[in-house]
This record gives sequence, structure tokens and C-alpha cells, in this order.
Amino acid sequence: MISVKVFMKVNNEPLKRTPVVLELDPDGKQTEPVFTDRAGVAHFDMNPGSGKILISGVERYNGRLDGEINISLWSLMDAGESSKGTAGLNSGSNAYPGMITRSLLVNGEEVLTDSEGYLVNPDDWSEEFVRKQAEAEGLELTSEHWEIIRFLREWYAKRNTQAIVRDMIKHFRTVWGKEKGSNRYLHEIFPRGGPQKQGNRLAGLLRTKGEH
Repeated sequence: MISVKVFMKVNNEPLKRTPVVLELDPDGKQTEPVFTDRAGVAHFDMNPGSGKILISGVERYNGRLDGEINISLWSLMDAGESSKGTAGLNSGSNAYPGMITRSLLVNGEEVLTDSEGYLVNPDDWSEEFVRKQAEAEGLELTSEHWEIIRFLREWYAKRNTQAIVRDMIKHFRTVWGKEKGSNRYLHEIFPRGGPQKQGNRLAGLLRTKGEH
């Protein structure tokens, strides 16, 4: 069960009869709108996963969907989250001497990557880039992949450094349990370099120092 509680920041009053939609990774499909009840809660009879929450058509959250998620708003007219996730995640360029670039068609526009698929310009990252690059790498995305990608981006945004595999294991062992929150499983679902390489590549992060 996933619940979304919506309330006003100024007085903690619940927002009633407000449409809430979940947009689920990895296919981007949206649920039918569910209206909040008297307590400001919208209930979805779904298993935990990863995705976005849209309230009155505006994106307000992206990340793990599990249990009750609280969303406080100053008003329904507030600007929502960027569709690209964490804005301004990286500065500068991923270019390096001797880089061989290739282009990937994303939303009708060419996006440059290096020969392995790392973005030349990290600001070109989008969820559609993830889907296109994963397709190019022969990776079928699941909700678990998206959870890791979002985790990697959020970790970098907060700390200005990339998460190491030990950080990922510690987090996902808590979230998924011992079997899936393991080094073996993380490398199993990211077969081309593991989560620190293939995961960071899809997350739009810069190469780890010394990789090129």
C-alpha cells in the first residue's frame, strides 16, 4: 500500500479532494487520479516501487514510493519539481583529451556521450536519456534500477561526491533486505561495470577519477 498525505505548510491543514497521480518507473505510466480524503490522504493499493507523485497535475516528488509519503505545499500554485530531477547536479563538462563522442537521439534531439555512454554535458540528463542509454546498453530497466539511479543522483547532490558501492549496499540492505541489498545483486542488475560505473553512467554523473 502506498499513501500520499498532502497538507499546507502554513497551518498543517489537510488538502481534501485533491487529485493525486503516481507516475511509475520504468515505463512512465500514470495511475488514474485518486482524490485525497478528509485527512488529506490518497491511498493506492500498490506494491512499493519508484516513481513520481503528481498533485493537481504538478510533479511534487520523485523517488521511492513506499508507505506514507508526506507532501507539504505553500499552495497548489507552487512550482513543482524539475522533470529532470535534481537540477544543477554537475558543473562543467565530462570531456577529456582524446574523447571519442557519439550521439544519442533523446526526445528528438542529439545528446553527446563518450564511447561508453557517459554524458559529455551532465545538464543533458533526463529520464528519457536513461531509457535511451539503457536500451543502447541492452539493459531492461526495472523499478530497482530507477531507485538506484535516483539514489545516486540524490547522494551526489547532497555531498558533491559519488556514492561508493559500500554506501549503496548499506542503503539498499535497509530498503530491500539482505539478499537484494548486496554487492552481488547490485552488480547482477548492472552487468556492464556494476552500479558505480553503469549506474553512474545512467544517472548522468561524471566518470570516476582515473577511469579515462
